[in-house]
Amino acid sequence: MSWTILVVEDEAIPRKNVCRVLRDEGYEVREAADGKAAISLLEAADCDLVLTDLKMPELGGMAVLRYVREHLPQTFVVLMTAHASVETAIEALRSGAQDYILKPLIFEDILGKVRLLLEHKQLAWENQVLRREMSRSFDATQFIGDSRSMQQISTLIEKVAPTASTVLITGESGTGKEVVARTIHRQSPRKDQVFLQVNCSAIPEALLESQLFGHSKGAFTGATSSQAGLFQSAEGGTLFLDEIGEMPLTLQPKLLQVIERKEVLPVGATRPVQADVRILAATNRNLQEEVEAERFREDLYYRLNVIGIPIPPLRERREDIPLLVEHLIHRHNTEMRTAYKGADNAAMKRLMTLPWKGNVRELDNALERAMILGNGEWITARDLPQDPEAPAGALLLAVGHNLKDALKAYEKSHIEHVLQAVAHDRTQAAELLGLSRSSLYRKMESLGVDGESL
Repeated sequence: MSWTILVVEDEAIPRKNVCRVLRDEGYEVREAADGKAAISLLEAADCDLVLTDLKMPELGGMAVLRYVREHLPQTFVVLMTAHASVETAIEALRSGAQDYILKPLIFEDILGKVRLLLEHKQLAWENQVLRREMSRSFDATQFIGDSRSMQQISTLIEKVAPTASTVLITGESGTGKEVVARTIHRQSPRKDQVFLQVNCSAIPEALLESQLFGHSKGAFTGATSSQAGLFQSAEGGTLFLDEIGEMPLTLQPKLLQVIERKEVLPVGATRPVQADVRILAATNRNLQEEVEAERFREDLYYRLNVIGIPIPPLRERREDIPLLVEHLIHRHNTEMRTAYKGADNAAMKRLMTLPWKGNVRELDNALERAMILGNGEWITARDLPQDPEAPAGALLLAVGHNLKDALKAYEKSHIEHVLQAVAHDRTQAAELLGLSRSSLYRKMESLGVDGESL
């Protein structure tokens, strides 16, 4: 990572010498002759560490420290002071400075303190990211589902997670593509490293290249210092490229280079840097159609789709809804400090019939709303959105309150619907339903489905 240091010293020779030593160590260095100039520089662009003299004309080091603590809390401050001002330096530590250095300056001491502080800053940043990702991964991103399709996805995740292969996760919005990506990361050898997510559709095209690959100083207007991109920040970990189908064609060759050569070329740089990053990608678009329409590179598509994981919409795996409801209610209970026991039978029947065009995300939102408006004990059908076009709604509402009866009623209606759609071809119907032909016959017999009279 490229660190930026501001040196504030009113005496020109010591200032120039300190700047030279820091630049020789590879740091990006700015300089100011007094506190007023330093604050002007910090207003224009922040930095990682400020190395400032304590006694200066007009505004001294304490004024710089107060500005940094108020406006740039993530920036470290080190005071440079003479022996006679040690008490003032100690007071500065109480006010939020990270350290102080006594004059006359010894360059080895400066480099040692700077190196130690920036290592601490890097570690703190990584821990912050990890804590955020871990707190999310143990709750909202649990992989839920007992349907045949979800079991197949779970098996595929177990096989692909230990590898370094790229994975392309596809499915409608709200189906849980991010959940699958995080599950792959948690089961991979990189699980203790960072997981970074970037939504390719949420960042303007003009900024996306710099965000992903970083840039060098002077690469474009406003690039006053070098900046590491997300590939460098995710070194050793996983980078999840969400909505990869929205990536501009102009950037796709650079991404292909990262995948093939394991190196990144920052904007404006002449030399690439190594990038040991596992790439996972997701999209709600059909990338094969995008390739045919020449909106997506074919070679990049095949590089991303080493392993493809398609996630079915919720309406095609309704048997997972009870498990999802239980999980989501438990999560919202924790977040909202409520004590809902679950959804009553009428509510569960309603949940099983709604079309869920927004998939799991819509289900989650519906449950959260119901828990806010409900009685605090059970979610009822009155708390849920009503949809007169819900599949088999009238049939299920005619069933009693028993949940098993409701599930059987839906299962019967769904099989009848599929049989009608394929003109009673039971072999094709069994394939669409994910059943063997003999299993379909047993289901039809046990549920009372008459395939010939439909």
